[in-house]
Amino acid sequence: MRHDQDAAVAATVADDARSALLAYLLGRVAGCFPRRETRQCCGQMVSGLLMELEDHNCWTIAEAAGHRGPHRLQHFLSRAVWDDQQVVDIASAWAVSHLDDGGAVLIVDETADEKSSADAVGAARQYSGTVGGITLCQVAVTLTYATGRGHALISRALYLPEACAAEEEHRELAGVPEEVMFASKPQLAGSLLDRAHSRGIRAAFVAGDEVYGGRQLRRDIRQRGMGYVMAVRAGHVVTTGSGRAVTAAAAARMIPRPAWHRMRAGSGTKGTQHYDWAMLEVASDDTPGGQPDGHGMLLARWHRYTGTLSYYRCWAPRPVPLSRLIAIAVARWRIEEDHQLAKQSTGLDAGQVIRWKSWHRWTVICLLAYIYLAIAVAVQRQQEAGSDWTPG
Repeated sequence: MRHDQDAAVAATVADDARSALLAYLLGRVAGCFPRRETRQCCGQMVSGLLMELEDHNCWTIAEAAGHRGPHRLQHFLSRAVWDDQQVVDIASAWAVSHLDDGGAVLIVDETADEKSSADAVGAARQYSGTVGGITLCQVAVTLTYATGRGHALISRALYLPEACAAEEEHRELAGVPEEVMFASKPQLAGSLLDRAHSRGIRAAFVAGDEVYGGRQLRRDIRQRGMGYVMAVRAGHVVTTGSGRAVTAAAAARMIPRPAWHRMRAGSGTKGTQHYDWAMLEVASDDTPGGQPDGHGMLLARWHRYTGTLSYYRCWAPRPVPLSRLIAIAVARWRIEEDHQLAKQSTGLDAGQVIRWKSWHRWTVICLLAYIYLAIAVAVQRQQEAGSDWTPG
């Protein structure tokens, strides 16, 4: 009986602590809402997203909150006056303040949501790695902040395909602002990194997949004082130390077999990873004017069962051990976990919204809920490990 009582008390204390953490986060963003009604709607939507509802939309959340209909929440997303970008900035800074351990990695990637109608803003037939082919979908470029303490999505940008950006009817129906023009996915990723940097969010490295391995984004990353580990294709051209230009695949064949190292890379979304790794020094092709060349490297990964090779273009201002580059390359999987969990746990892909403003506001509230979950988990892990680290 005493054991059951102790367990009940511990659960109550944990619930109270989590409730206090959520209340603290909502208090941090309260100033973004000039009216009491909008502040209440924000809290109700976040609480609704954290509930185990059959679906997450304005109807189900309104019902859970005791509203007669979805109209208040729909108004909150579409017409109410509040600053959604400021909410993201405050919530992301709060997340970083708890996760920062001095070894942060910023990760850029994209995620897609299938749509049934092309009326939704940015919806078009386009390639989606999420569904593994071309389909009618929306694509968002996202940014994750990852450390040894945990990781969380801290920002997003809606990708507006070139055809959608050029079509006046689509822009008008979806409420796309006049100042919004077509931007490629690497350009959107650069904007997210710029915004994070301007808000004081710092990381030693940026990681990304092949979409984000182009020269311009890599140069922009270096201009912000960060290194990078970016996946590139087999045909990506690098210049070896001897001055010879070769493809990444050809460069990997130049690495002698004893230089390959079998290192545990942890478990990703697809299970335990079985890889051998090696690196080769290459010349920088993205040095900003007035900056030193630093250290450019090609990191190669070989799956010892399938023989599949993958390649990463890397740069750092100072020499970096192979183990560190591997850790950064592996950290990229964290953003895939964030996409999956944010959709499953906070309805990131469930918003029944079709206009520009509503899409951004729905995703802001989803990110707010997900950031809370990420920090709650990180706090619990630290406390279970015996650390005295607690939320502010």
